[in-house]
Amino acid sequence: MSGHGSPIPMISHRAAGLQGIAEVPGDKSISHRALILGALAVGETAITGLLEGQDVLDTASAMRAFGAEVGRDDDGTWRVHGVGVGGFAEPEQVIDCGNSGTGVRLIMGAMATSPITATFTGDASLNKRPMARITDPLALFGAQAVGRAGGRLPMTITGAADPVPVRYTVPVPSAQVKSAVLLAGLNAPGQTVVIEEEATRDHTERMLAGFGAEITTEETGEGRVITLTGQPELEPQSIVVPRDPSSAAFPVCAALITEGSDVLVPNIGLNPTRAGLFTTLREMGADLSYENEREEGGEPVADLRARFSPDMKGIEVPPARAASMIDEYPVLSVVAAFAQGATVMRGVKELRVKESDRIEAMATGLRANGVSVEDGPDWWIVEGRGAGGVPGGAICASHLDHRIAMSFLVMGMATNKPVSVDDGGPIATSFPIFEALMGGLGADIRRG
Repeated sequence: MSGHGSPIPMISHRAAGLQGIAEVPGDKSISHRALILGALAVGETAITGLLEGQDVLDTASAMRAFGAEVGRDDDGTWRVHGVGVGGFAEPEQVIDCGNSGTGVRLIMGAMATSPITATFTGDASLNKRPMARITDPLALFGAQAVGRAGGRLPMTITGAADPVPVRYTVPVPSAQVKSAVLLAGLNAPGQTVVIEEEATRDHTERMLAGFGAEITTEETGEGRVITLTGQPELEPQSIVVPRDPSSAAFPVCAALITEGSDVLVPNIGLNPTRAGLFTTLREMGADLSYENEREEGGEPVADLRARFSPDMKGIEVPPARAASMIDEYPVLSVVAAFAQGATVMRGVKELRVKESDRIEAMATGLRANGVSVEDGPDWWIVEGRGAGGVPGGAICASHLDHRIAMSFLVMGMATNKPVSVDDGGPIATSFPIFEALMGGLGADIRRG
């Protein structure tokens, strides 16, 4: 079942060609952070282009529960009246973060150094996901967490009354862990230091600097060392959220595998810590170009043009690139099915603990649709069948995972027989206009 109601079965039929402009939603990662930092600033932050998917709406509700005023104007501008660093009030109700691992983990960090207690829960998928990776470093500040076995939600966190600054090396590449520690460090005296052996998406660092925090990043022999000076007064901002590269991945990849396609996706964030998929696709021989490259709000953006690419070749994706495209491996595996030769993806154990075990979910669905896949604990290999060579015809389980559902629906646009998913309901968490947008380009996705 969907975490947001009854299952919504969907079936994707072969498309005659995708054409047009794909106005994908705002970046989810930046939307979460804009709401949270707006709530921690003093004064009004205005946000345009916010992703209005359920994940982000749940974060907006959480910020209200902690005492910030959050509202939406008729023109789509969101306004956040913040309470200042250390100003969070204790929520009266349980904080329900729905399906969002990013939302719950960042919010835990933001409240962990205030002397308040909050209880967090989520949908069936989120409540299976491990939280110890967050609560362990938060305990170093003095926060206490009590949850279900295995460090799972529902979970109650009591923030530190007298927080201390922390020096923390992130054990596995995770922007969520890094960001939670930095947000906790905002209300700790002195300097909080986070060390990343592998760089992950840096939206939190960029946005903290934009709000006036004193934060530096240095490349050293230990890795990337991020130093944040605690207890700043954050200044409210006007934020324009670029469009989400993770959402753009679906119309882009659909265009590459669907004969007769030419799709333009405007104003996409091309932060180098997020753009690994597009680099990989171009290495495979995709007809993917950047137009009108520019910078907005401290983030590099461009318009992406994707055309049908029948001669793509399988490649070995560098493991070091995984952090910059971790959410895009499911749809990359779909593209790999239509390439020639094997696409090898290693260093991706993080996929095992996302909204679902994404390696298992995609491998099972790809095999059911006639594609050979090998997989291991932190790797998988997809044997491409070439353009037009994937049979299709199977029903795939989405496992309450929006990216799994969308990936298989993209696949069905180019397979010989339609591809179905058992539940497309979770798509609303990140890409609520997916069906309408893809339909406008020429996709044939039906419910039921």
